[in-house]
Amino acid sequence: MTSTDRPTTDASPHHPPAAEHAAEPPDGRAPGAPQGPAGGPGPEGDSRAVTEAALFEAFGGVRGMVETVLPGLLFVAIFTVNKDLKSSAIAALAVSLVLAVVRLVRKDTLKHAFGGVFGVAFGVVFAMMTGNAKDFYLPGMIYTLGLALAYMITTVAGVPLIGLILGPVFKENLSWRTRNPGRKAAYAKASWAWGLILFAKCAILFPLYWWADTTQLGWVLIALKIPPFLLAVYLTWVFLVKAPPPIDVFAEMEAAEEAEKAAKAERAATGRQVPSDGPRHRR
Repeated sequence: MTSTDRPTTDASPHHPPAAEHAAEPPDGRAPGAPQGPAGGPGPEGDSRAVTEAALFEAFGGVRGMVETVLPGLLFVAIFTVNKDLKSSAIAALAVSLVLAVVRLVRKDTLKHAFGGVFGVAFGVVFAMMTGNAKDFYLPGMIYTLGLALAYMITTVAGVPLIGLILGPVFKENLSWRTRNPGRKAAYAKASWAWGLILFAKCAILFPLYWWADTTQLGWVLIALKIPPFLLAVYLTWVFLVKAPPPIDVFAEMEAAEEAEKAAKAERAATGRQVPSDGPRHRR
């Protein structure tokens, strides 16, 4: 598994409070949705900046790309020189462990720290078991194919995978499914882009797995690591920048909690009030 194939986030889900909604406005944004990224009117530049920051967080940025490419690059480079599976596999696993330790020292998320290690380790174990160096790449290729199908199937089902992944990053969770149809359409387009790009990548790699040798497959795979990923991220950015802004369900939840506290305080204050002129009793 590679970090460039799958965006990751550690944001925890929150459920938006129930609210009454009127007719949908012409821009595809449900009533009550913020007019800008920060909850108020904002220029297009702010929307672009928010989208860029969220995508950078979700996809790991430059470090994520380097960590994805480096273990496989080291494996194929060493194997090209000495044709030794064991030393190539150990070197790839060692560098992935070093990168994970660096992330842990910097107190980055565990998903980022260990995702690459598990992917490399699985490839190493599989290749050592079969004795075929090409099998170092096979688990990642199978995962990429499965991910491509997941993007397309979830989009057909009406719950595009990229929306499930990026919703918490944008603090909208699943509000886009029912309250922000314009944004749901953008997530559907982005998911189709991811699915088709990854599927095209697999259409190149799997024939090479059968017909090419280990070094040829390895160098082609390295060459296809970053460009398809960047294309998919760019298209995602284009679709989301043009989409209605996200509904911040976290802010809605906090506002509902504050309103509830204020109502309780008002009720408590009213209950403590004593009438100044109580009823008189007849003798």
